[in-house]
Amino acid sequence: MTNTFHPSGLVETARRVSDVLGPGPVVALTGAGISTDSGIPDYRGPGSPPRTPMTYQEFVADAAFRRHYWARNHVGWRHVADTAPNDGHRALADLERAGRVSGVITQNVDTLHDAAGSRSVIDLHGRYDRVICLGCRAVTARAELAVRLDALNPGFAEEVADVEVAPDADAVLASTEHFRVADCTSCGGVLKPDIVYFGENVPRPRVEEAYAMVDRAVGLLVVGSSLTVFSGRRFVKHAVGQGKPVVIVNRGTTRADDLAALTVGYGCSEVLRALAEDARGDSA
Repeated sequence: MTNTFHPSGLVETARRVSDVLGPGPVVALTGAGISTDSGIPDYRGPGSPPRTPMTYQEFVADAAFRRHYWARNHVGWRHVADTAPNDGHRALADLERAGRVSGVITQNVDTLHDAAGSRSVIDLHGRYDRVICLGCRAVTARAELAVRLDALNPGFAEEVADVEVAPDADAVLASTEHFRVADCTSCGGVLKPDIVYFGENVPRPRVEEAYAMVDRAVGLLVVGSSLTVFSGRRFVKHAVGQGKPVVIVNRGTTRADDLAALTVGYGCSEVLRALAEDARGDSA
């Protein structure tokens, strides 16, 4: 039965989470909620506007959809590239250095865990800063593609002033019909962000690597994820199936609250920093 915790303070919160998870090491499973303090809005958090992300099937089947997506992404990815890790990301890196966290499985594509100093990170849904060819499977840097798209569409990104940034480095634009798309320089194939789209499967080797990370840990700490999609929720079920404690820190309910030993409705950055301070106090 889920033990929902309504904290009276961060010190008490950290102590309760530590009591449930033990000394570790645990795996952290992170979602969009951990990056909101960096200025990247999430899809499903309280107050988030409705979104209809492009599916993998739409992207592959229709050149018009691909043009629209790349036009939006060409503007949006720059905003993600300009974001910086927040204290929640940094606290997770501190917890890894303290031996409390063995690794991070992130559903985010923003690479902020790497930037914060986390050393063992599995990018479950890919990374916004890479592009893959659907033909020859060559992977290139998104920054390299930006130079090519700028040359094909001079002034396009600068002309768009009102942009809404989404977690997948997308952005909302009114019209993209004149945007020119770049193809793979190696084979002329279709380029796609190295991100797992809705309707697309996470590569099996990546899933197995994440399962193995959970297998080696003593528990699972979920941070900032509603666990709506199965790609993340499966690791909660996996940990629970092994008899390991699961703690969920998220503003709002999740689809795995009934499986958690403890749920905490508090901000990600605040709780993680308190946990890092608690770990530092125990080691002093």
